[in-house]
Amino acid sequence: MAADKDYYDILGVGRSATDDEIRSAFRALARQHHPDVSKEPDAEKRFAEVQEAYEVLSDAEKRQAYDRFGRAGVGAASGTPGGGGWEYRTSGGRQVDPADFQDIFEEMFQGGGGGRSPFSGGTPRPRRGADLSRSMTVTFMTAALGGEETLKLDDGTTVSIRIPAGIEDGGRLRVRDKGEPGPGGGSRGDLIVTVRVGGHPVFRRSGLDLSVDVPVTAVEAIRGTSVSVPLLSGQVDLRIPPGSSSGRRLRITGKGIVDAAGHEGDFYAVVQIRVPEGDSLPEAAQDALDRLACDLPNPRDGLEGFS
Repeated sequence: MAADKDYYDILGVGRSATDDEIRSAFRALARQHHPDVSKEPDAEKRFAEVQEAYEVLSDAEKRQAYDRFGRAGVGAASGTPGGGGWEYRTSGGRQVDPADFQDIFEEMFQGGGGGRSPFSGGTPRPRRGADLSRSMTVTFMTAALGGEETLKLDDGTTVSIRIPAGIEDGGRLRVRDKGEPGPGGGSRGDLIVTVRVGGHPVFRRSGLDLSVDVPVTAVEAIRGTSVSVPLLSGQVDLRIPPGSSSGRRLRITGKGIVDAAGHEGDFYAVVQIRVPEGDSLPEAAQDALDRLACDLPNPRDGLEGFS
């Protein structure tokens, strides 16, 4: 290593860095420059520099000597390693406690499929398995009322998924312990299911509220009428007030979707006036319309720009 290369610069920390900051910087750089992971041509050299810098700055006595006297002070402060523990040695004879490497190497060697770390004594540490992400489509009614669905996984097994009432499109469900097995005998991960909700030929949904178009004739809109309207469950006789225009919304409180927590949405009937093609009416009806046209007020009167 170049004599003028500062240990603090190598780890990318300031001279007032705490022990935790030094350790965190070392872990990140060790993962980045390890020769088994990095494709850089000088990875081995960079890895050795990081080890040497950490070996000094993580030891309070050596760090104090380095801060006062530089590299000359480090040699004086270094004694014979003690404690009886196994130590990792580089080709240059530097010593680093393997406890500082264990988690790093387990991430590198186990992360891809449960392999064993060279620092685990042959037995990988138990870790929680990875979560699995899947999606499934349910019907409009299942999402509104709740139900049970079955999801087939890649390995051929099936999982029963409870769909809570009121779930919306894009809602996510977590099924415990149905993810990947845990390395080293650890617990399984979870299954995360994203729910897609299908459409409905009659109902539209906004949150927990439902709406449905109610077709009426022009005469029914003028005079008012009563229409049997479908709900999620059953029907209701709805009174259309006289003089209703297309787009008028009539609310039935609490008859929308009720979610798993008991929150209630409302139901909206939207009046839609349907008129027949003019040439499809019998002659008597045409005469009646002519008379009606003379009696009805012009709805555009008073509107600027209309004539």
